[in-house]
Amino acid sequence: MHYDAVFDKWHEECGVFGIYDRTLEAGKYIYWGLFALQHRGQESAGIAISNGREMALHKQMGLLTEAIKTVPTLDGAYMGVGHVRYSTTGSNHPKNIQPLVIHYQCGELAVAHNGNLTNALEIRRELENSGSLFQTSMDSEVIVNLIARSRKNTVEERIIEAVNRITGAFSIVMQTNQSLIGIRDPHGFRPLCLGKTKQGYVLASETCALDAIKAEFIRHLDPGEMVIIDETGVRSRLITDSSSIQKQLCVFEYIYFARSDSQIDGQSVYEARLNMGRELARETRYEADIVMSVPDSGTTAALGYARESGIPFAEGLIKNRYSGRTFIKPNQDERDLAVRMKLNAVPEVVKGKRIVLIDDSIVRGTTSAIIVKMLKEAGAKEIYMCVSSPTILYPCHYGIDTSVRKELIAATHSVEEIRQYIKADRLYYLSHEGLCRAISNLEEHELCFACFDGTYSVPVPMDQEGGVKYVLE
Repeated sequence: MHYDAVFDKWHEECGVFGIYDRTLEAGKYIYWGLFALQHRGQESAGIAISNGREMALHKQMGLLTEAIKTVPTLDGAYMGVGHVRYSTTGSNHPKNIQPLVIHYQCGELAVAHNGNLTNALEIRRELENSGSLFQTSMDSEVIVNLIARSRKNTVEERIIEAVNRITGAFSIVMQTNQSLIGIRDPHGFRPLCLGKTKQGYVLASETCALDAIKAEFIRHLDPGEMVIIDETGVRSRLITDSSSIQKQLCVFEYIYFARSDSQIDGQSVYEARLNMGRELARETRYEADIVMSVPDSGTTAALGYARESGIPFAEGLIKNRYSGRTFIKPNQDERDLAVRMKLNAVPEVVKGKRIVLIDDSIVRGTTSAIIVKMLKEAGAKEIYMCVSSPTILYPCHYGIDTSVRKELIAATHSVEEIRQYIKADRLYYLSHEGLCRAISNLEEHELCFACFDGTYSVPVPMDQEGGVKYVLE
């Protein structure tokens, strides 16, 4: 994940999209699909399309509208893959923009990867020692090298051999000269869904991208599944032994990463967030005058809190939706100004009020302190900060450019110490049990809570415990 120093948020690292349809202009539909996934990556974007004989590629830094000013075209192009990125492994640099396109013995291959490989450094050293050259500092390049060096007879077998070498989180969409392929790792850390167009099929990180192009949702890929889409239709096969499959979907997809109008693995993201707010209301039972959110991430949970508690919801913080991205790493004074550039309190709403303020998470606590101060300066009487997730105690190694543990405020401070630091009158985090109840359509054992409890289902090498963003550079 990418860390936003202004809003004190982790961000999802990537969004992937692929289409196979001989009746549609592949480039345009990929563009529209990626536009719906822009929240998953805002540093760079890329699109690769194919007509079965050759590929056309366009990728640049920036938001999709900045990076892809002209959609790639190719006579007869009927399939392609696209990618929007926040850097996790590998710096924010043009060489690291996806999709990765290679020319090798079996033809051409384009790969778009969402996730983070925990053994990428180990495999890269092995490949470099045997003569492989690497052009990027992304873990995704390890995948294409393994495929290219495989001695298996078919592309499918090469891919399966490659993904059985890698560990960690990977939801991958790739295109060969003949097919579009989707793969989800054996733990299903990151989402990947399958949809149907009138004459073809779509693969996407979230269902909201299917809605954007009027595709019909079919299902989510299962953990450990590979889907192959070609002229014969759709085929499915396992990439590993069934005994190695253990679903561990990242719980933060429901808390913050995914778009609220998406549905992931049978659970509505909107309903989950609404339920988180309801659970907070049941656990706190605060007496207050209004319920507010830190927009936009806390809004759905705030609505749930208001409905459950009977306390009216009010918009006391207004977000500037035209402030753009902030790539600076501000000091405290600059961070204060940066937050105020993006958020502003409404005195007429907050003055004299006891406020239940809902946010989805607190990573380092810096922004929460600024927001509480802003509301108090606008006349708020008391601030009861409620967080719709438990305390973040551990970094994520499965697709988030997270802080090292010592930078996570809850890892080094008690809840009371955090309350004093942000100067809220009360501070409450949703319980683990409340979070599980909120995500009602999934069992607890199907979710990954590693950032809350430190239980990593895929081991993390000791030399990567401090983070992996620049480990391949």
